[in-house]
Amino acid sequence: MKRIFDFVASLFAVILLSPLFLVVSILILVTDGSPVLFRQERVGKDNKIFTVYKFRTMRNGTGDIATSELSDADEKITKTGRFLRMTSIDELPQLFNILNGTMSIVGPRPLIPAEKEIRELREQYGVYNVLPGITGYAQINGRDNIDDKTKALLDKEYVEKQSFKFDMEIIFKTFIKVIKRSDIKDTEEL
Repeated sequence: MKRIFDFVASLFAVILLSPLFLVVSILILVTDGSPVLFRQERVGKDNKIFTVYKFRTMRNGTGDIATSELSDADEKITKTGRFLRMTSIDELPQLFNILNGTMSIVGPRPLIPAEKEIRELREQYGVYNVLPGITGYAQINGRDNIDDKTKALLDKEYVEKQSFKFDMEIIFKTFIKVIKRSDIKDTEEL
């Protein structure tokens, strides 16, 4: 049931949001050239590596490193990128990850392989038994403002409690968080 919902909802969203995808693509091309999409290896279900898609928010030539690790993040993020991050529009290409079966709408956010501490905690807690999501339980409970252990525990709780009703609650609360722009450290610091 979850896979069917994910596929149908994502396909509908891609069709509905295709004009937005076009506008964002043009803005990125005009302000900083190609590529429009940022591709990055992430850890998915069964602890396997897959490629996640996002709209590119940093200038060409920026290394493949977490924003929090950049000493000059303010200079690396484009003006368009800042807006995309603030509104979470940069995450929308992950709808294609859902269509290809590597992600779900709701699940633990996929990690960068180098995030060893939280990755090990997730392994211990059985978090990799489910697909990663565009949003998750940790995202509605602090997102960037909670430590790795708390995130891993919230991910574990999601795996244990997951249901269609719980997913709908997380989706609803995600919309509220995005509208309020709460718990987003990257854009608050810029």
